[in-house]
Amino acid sequence: MTNYKLYYMPECPFCKKVESVIKKYNVDIPLANIHEDENRSELEEKGGMVQVPALLIDDKVLYESSDIVKYIKEHLI
Repeated sequence: MTNYKLYYMPECPFCKKVESVIKKYNVDIPLANIHEDENRSELEEKGGMVQVPALLIDDKVLYESSDIVKYIKEHLI
């Protein structure tokens, strides 16, 4: 089973784009606000940079909202 996590910032319009697709298709992906807890350092450690939105797929990080939306539509819907 694949593990997912979406790193985001509430004020980011590109993050909102991805979140709207998650909500529209009722996809179960945990959200991780990079302003809270250890999420920012965790994203930097796993992906090498702090850029959102970022979808963690097991141990790989996928950046860019359009690529994330495409992945969700192709693999999770």
